[in-house]
Amino acid sequence: MRRLIAQRKAAQNIGLGILGGAVGAAIGAAIWAAITSATHYQIGWMAVGVGFLAGFGVRIFGKGIDRIFGYVGALMAFAGCVAGNLLTVMLVVSSQGHIPLGTIASRLTPDLAWRMLTADFSLIDLLFYGLAIFAGYRYAFQRITPAELEALRPQSPSTP
Repeated sequence: MRRLIAQRKAAQNIGLGILGGAVGAAIGAAIWAAITSATHYQIGWMAVGVGFLAGFGVRIFGKGIDRIFGYVGALMAFAGCVAGNLLTVMLVVSSQGHIPLGTIASRLTPDLAWRMLTADFSLIDLLFYGLAIFAGYRYAFQRITPAELEALRPQSPSTP
């Protein structure tokens, strides 16, 4: 078991884990914003999907088993949720105001982003953000497969 853990630790890559989490969070945020914009209805459960994609990206790219990979997954999940909400508001403003999305993005300042996020915020968002953070943490780790566990079991001597 120690040898397997040592092999897993040697294969870890936090930099790629961060990249994978960012890619997963960005994909999740874009899907969330597109669905919300198309349906004109904010589906809070989409945040959990963002968390899953962020954590899954960390797992696939980072190949980590250490706790830091879970923290990265959680952080990327949160960032993806914020990005998804912000992009949703930007799409709504773009659609209703007949302003190109690129124009809105080019004029976006931290203060304006904050105002857009808080204007669209509700307390239930905290629940979904929390679930997304949990999913990002939970799915960020490499798992030991049943086949790997079976290979670690001592072989019993065969009887004639």
